[in-house]
Amino acid sequence: MRTIAHLNDNWRYAPDFKEEYLSSAFDDAAFESVRLPHANVELAYNNFDERAFQFTCCYRRELFVAGEARGQRMFLHFEGAMACAKVYINGELSAEHLGGYTPFTVELTGRVHYGEKNLVAVELDAAERPDVPPFGGVIDYLTYGGLYREVWLEQTGPAFISDLYARPTRERDGWRLEVAGMIDNAAKKIGACAVQLTLGGREGTVLSRDMPLALSGKAQQGFSFALDVGKIDVWDVDDPALYALTLRLVENGEALDETSRRIGFRTARFEADGFRLNDRKLKLRGLNRHQSYPYVGYAMPKSAQYRDAEILKYELGVNIVRTSHYPQSKHFLERCDELGLLVFEEIPGWQHIGGTTWKKVALNNVEEMIVRDRNHPSIVLWGVRINESQDDDDFYKETNARAHSLDPTRQTGGVRNFEFSHLFEDVYTYNDFLHQGNNAALSRPEKVTKTGAPYLVTEHNGHMFPTKKFDCEEKRVEHALRHLRVLNAAYGSERISGAIGWCMADYNTHKDFGNGDLVCYHGVLDMFRLPKEAAAAYASQGDGRVVMEVASGMNRGERDASRLERLYVFTNCDCVKMYRNDEFIGVYYPDCKGFPHLPHPPVVISDFVGGLLERNEGMSHSDAERVKRVFAAVVKYGDKSLPLRYQLEMGIAMLKRRMSYKDAVDLFFRYVADWGCESVTYAFEGYKDGHLVASCRKGPAPSCALEALPDRTELREEETYDVCRVALRHIDALGNPMTYSCETVAIDVSGAGERIGPRTVTLAGGSTAFWVKTKGKGSISVKVTSERFGEQTLTLASV
Repeated sequence: MRTIAHLNDNWRYAPDFKEEYLSSAFDDAAFESVRLPHANVELAYNNFDERAFQFTCCYRRELFVAGEARGQRMFLHFEGAMACAKVYINGELSAEHLGGYTPFTVELTGRVHYGEKNLVAVELDAAERPDVPPFGGVIDYLTYGGLYREVWLEQTGPAFISDLYARPTRERDGWRLEVAGMIDNAAKKIGACAVQLTLGGREGTVLSRDMPLALSGKAQQGFSFALDVGKIDVWDVDDPALYALTLRLVENGEALDETSRRIGFRTARFEADGFRLNDRKLKLRGLNRHQSYPYVGYAMPKSAQYRDAEILKYELGVNIVRTSHYPQSKHFLERCDELGLLVFEEIPGWQHIGGTTWKKVALNNVEEMIVRDRNHPSIVLWGVRINESQDDDDFYKETNARAHSLDPTRQTGGVRNFEFSHLFEDVYTYNDFLHQGNNAALSRPEKVTKTGAPYLVTEHNGHMFPTKKFDCEEKRVEHALRHLRVLNAAYGSERISGAIGWCMADYNTHKDFGNGDLVCYHGVLDMFRLPKEAAAAYASQGDGRVVMEVASGMNRGERDASRLERLYVFTNCDCVKMYRNDEFIGVYYPDCKGFPHLPHPPVVISDFVGGLLERNEGMSHSDAERVKRVFAAVVKYGDKSLPLRYQLEMGIAMLKRRMSYKDAVDLFFRYVADWGCESVTYAFEGYKDGHLVASCRKGPAPSCALEALPDRTELREEETYDVCRVALRHIDALGNPMTYSCETVAIDVSGAGERIGPRTVTLAGGSTAFWVKTKGKGSISVKVTSERFGEQTLTLASV
């Protein structure tokens, strides 16, 4: 029977490579001891040399193979090695793999010494080689280096199931399950046998079948069969029902091998009038994701991959993610399956198409991606074109043909950024950067494609309006509004299946892009997955949790001339009530006129006076409305440039009220500008179905505390180490982040954990974060120290 041994511990690492490292006699005691996933170098957050990780390094590990393993098949699986790997077994080259985003396997059978230790050595080249995608041109992201995903050893009998692919199809009276796979019988030890199939779900075993199978003696033999399943729970974004499909290979009653896949039953189809999931039309609202993190690049374990999927689903409220611009961790995809988060997965590349060898690797990427991931119900589209590349008809005919032959159940897309591209894919996937704030939000599909093909916007915003978490408030709010304008346009067009924004989080990039510090500030989150205002704009479109983000600190000096013309509240509440120094101002409703197609338009507040003039100054309703119109015009145009119509309206009000000019000015500053008066605190309440569901207070407030908030307190050592993010926030007395705080904080981790990144960090936009990494089981002490707030200690547990 098949056994799995995880090999993520006890690796030795050297940041160079020499031929002598391949010898078992070489003493690697001076090498660094590392655990996988591992980055070949730890980088700074920004402003580093992008060539710092582009070198050839060496990983070594001893592997004891018991004598009882003689006669068995053995395979060493590498889930991701960036970028080009040569694997040596006992000094002999056993495999070479080009490209760092797809897995590969090395067979050890016949190459190892039984009953003794063997040496596995990996020569790993992280250079940007022009013969390997995505390299050859300049690319807007870094690829890092290292054995950044897991490694495991698989041992099987002489014959085993080497591939398993499940294709659920819907019939009139239920579901049918087509199962295809491959038997590896290279040892030619068996002939007649049987395959036992079991399908298990939430309520236990759904079906169990035995299918006879006659092996022909070939080293590789395919098999396929189909079963009627009947009525079954479907996989959906709101209820992602999953099933365990298990196949057992049996000969004369003896089990030779067993393997399982997790699958889901669902239909997914892009059509000319939109996307349908299980025959239900669903507008796609998503974000692109890079798999990179501060300091360690791609080298993060399962829990961090899970957490990104959870952030996208629960905190950002999206229903689809694009894995830009490469296949990503199997753990990320597994969590998308569990959460009901749709995925558009694509092959590695960015604009550049290389030569013959390069294209061969790209075609291998198509195959490796699809074979690894085609059982994931979350994946609804294969990206088989190099992102934003020019047309290459022969190449893209081949990538599409390869994809359809490997998986005839899913459609293909190919992301381009220009009109009238030659279309060989099933869906025209287009990066639309038309919107610049004051123009149309999206192009018309018929103008882009000149076809009736299904249409999906795969990027928008991004480099058109890069925004830092510590930019001025006006820019951060405009960043959020630009995303909402595009989403509104997508929701308003039946021809557009949806829009996937650029992007989830900020990321490191080459010097040719970004902000000059090797960071692209394109995310709705920063690199630590901490939110900008645009995050709330996305979150507010969902219904899973209550969202009410008042997109202003209500601080006078934040705005030009201390004027706030309008306030945006990103919320899924039915209405918002506002109070000024605890005096009720008014009730405000979503701006359905400005954003008619959004599920939840933002609440836009432009009246900051409400009924105060009537209650406090004794004005009639008509007089109060006239004065408020004038005050709003003063905010917009300034008192020196006030249009004549408003000057006349103010004159009428002054005459009726017998106000002097000074009285009018005093009134304006008391109720609108607040300049020269004590600061004002505003309170906001969100209501849903008549019930108070959210509240917050905004305004000038003194510094209060430095919060240290771990994502969780229990970490778990399983196949490898675990990590936990700890967010640091400087908050004021009202509980709001102090956006322009740049406190310096020292982080010390002891016990069964260690810190990822530098000891001393500085808040940016009033917050930052760091990750704690386990180094065994036990208690972890995390000490956070700042000059202003002193020392606080968190206790985590590694179990």
